[in-house]
Amino acid sequence: MLNNQSLTPVAANDRSLDFVDFAALWGSLGVGLLVMLAGAALLPALSVGQAFGAIAAGTVFGALLLGAVGYLGAKTGLSSAGLIWRSLGSRLAFVPIVLNVLQLLGWALFEILIMRDGLALVLKGQGFDVSALALTLVAGLVLTALLTLAMTGFVRKFIRGIGLSLMLLALVWLTVHLVLKGYAAGWAMVFDKPGDGSMSFAAAVDLVIALPISWLPLIADYTRYGRSPARAFTGSALGYAIANGWCFALGVVLSVLNGADMMAGIALVPLGLGALMLILIDEMDNGYSDLYSASVSGHSLVPQLSVRVLGPILAIFATALAILVRVENFGDFQTKYVDFLYLIGAVFVPLFGVVLAYFSGLTSASVRPVMWGGAIAWLIGVVLYEALSGFSSLHNIFGFTAPELLKPISDFGAAWGASLPSLSVAFVLALVFGLLEKR
Repeated sequence: MLNNQSLTPVAANDRSLDFVDFAALWGSLGVGLLVMLAGAALLPALSVGQAFGAIAAGTVFGALLLGAVGYLGAKTGLSSAGLIWRSLGSRLAFVPIVLNVLQLLGWALFEILIMRDGLALVLKGQGFDVSALALTLVAGLVLTALLTLAMTGFVRKFIRGIGLSLMLLALVWLTVHLVLKGYAAGWAMVFDKPGDGSMSFAAAVDLVIALPISWLPLIADYTRYGRSPARAFTGSALGYAIANGWCFALGVVLSVLNGADMMAGIALVPLGLGALMLILIDEMDNGYSDLYSASVSGHSLVPQLSVRVLGPILAIFATALAILVRVENFGDFQTKYVDFLYLIGAVFVPLFGVVLAYFSGLTSASVRPVMWGGAIAWLIGVVLYEALSGFSSLHNIFGFTAPELLKPISDFGAAWGASLPSLSVAFVLALVFGLLEKR
């Protein structure tokens, strides 16, 4: 019989990661050009002060939720696929696990594109004009090679040993420069410019939350190797919150001081090409993590293929997608990316409300082919999230237009957001249905 490692708890003697490992890992994964890009997307809708408020609220909420799911992974020894499998049932879990693999491939695609464009900017600054195809292949081949390595060794040797240092060096340099430039320009100029109101504060909080939410289906794949659930929670939540909030804030300030094109804005900083190169090196661990978790989830569905075999296969597939996908300009890229983030939020915020309810210990512990209570709670949560956000991501991606009678719900969402209400409703419904099933 095949051993499905994704659905089997990690043995205690194989759990080698601790607080520093998780703080380094999630501090590194919280950093990235895509995070700064999301920060820049908060403007010009909000003022800088409002954007910082949305960053603080969304980062705290998202990091705590991320840490909570990480705690479950360390406590149970289960992967994210294993947590979902128990919460929705052995048959129905197929749906969100496939969706997770698809969203991770989407993230890998964005990572390859951002690495390609960043490398092109660095090389152009040195007088080299390299084709987009060649740079896409370089980024894809690097990720393919990294995925042949063992995950725990990659975390301890590359991320903890090298990646974290490079990331801190680049962020400190950018921060110092932007603080000095803001001081020279006058901080009143930075903070006094009003937003145009094209995005509500609550929608901005949802956008910030979408970044840590996107990691929810991944974190247990790492914390299942943790020695202590409490230290896995603390290290992951703290490391991610600091890095994510820092990069979001840098994206906002870069947009104000150096223009809307975020990578070009970094290049304008003295030695900015060097800082961009350091961030691009650190960006590799984001792509690695996306594809590693995609392979863990894929292995849960196809146990005949090991994680070490699936990883490189998925990296090659993501590289092919990056070659085929057309992105016209920076603004087009940013629009596609923001819609992608909101769609991720709609699917995975309520899903992990159901997971947290199941592992609260108050519901039925037995796993059936379909856990109907959890399934209904998840579906209601997804629809509620989309309704609260005015079905904006479905409209922009698929052309779906919401009925006018749902407008009061979207008006409520504009004031209160979609993440917290949909998470709460999914959690409470899953808890209620679970208790009824237990009786």
